[in-house]
Amino acid sequence: MMGVGIAAGALAASVLLGWLAVEVVFKLARVKAPSDSAPRRGGYEATVLPESAPVEVLRGGTWIGVLERLAITGAILAGASGLIAAVVAIKGLGRWSELQRNPALNERFIIGTLASYLAAGACGFVGVWLS
Repeated sequence: MMGVGIAAGALAASVLLGWLAVEVVFKLARVKAPSDSAPRRGGYEATVLPESAPVEVLRGGTWIGVLERLAITGAILAGASGLIAAVVAIKGLGRWSELQRNPALNERFIIGTLASYLAAGACGFVGVWLS
């Protein structure tokens, strides 16, 4: 049986280390919030056109990240790792329309989500290992 302290520590670590992991990965990948820059040339000579309206960072992202990490770590600690699929589905479906309207946000969304999920999973498995 898992101790309350281990579970609370794993959940807290998931929130804090997940936030740190996302920030570090964004810096390493040089992923910034989209700006109103001039068109640039991409791979295979593709021209990336600027958005007609300024694109904003997805609202609520920080709180969604905290909640998704708590849910993923909690699911692992509870031995219900199948619930992770529900978290992935809820986030993907919840952001679908925003990502369709603002395709420039896709890279940031994917990188941030994967970094967050990896941190949450690692904290969950460490918690299980410690118990």
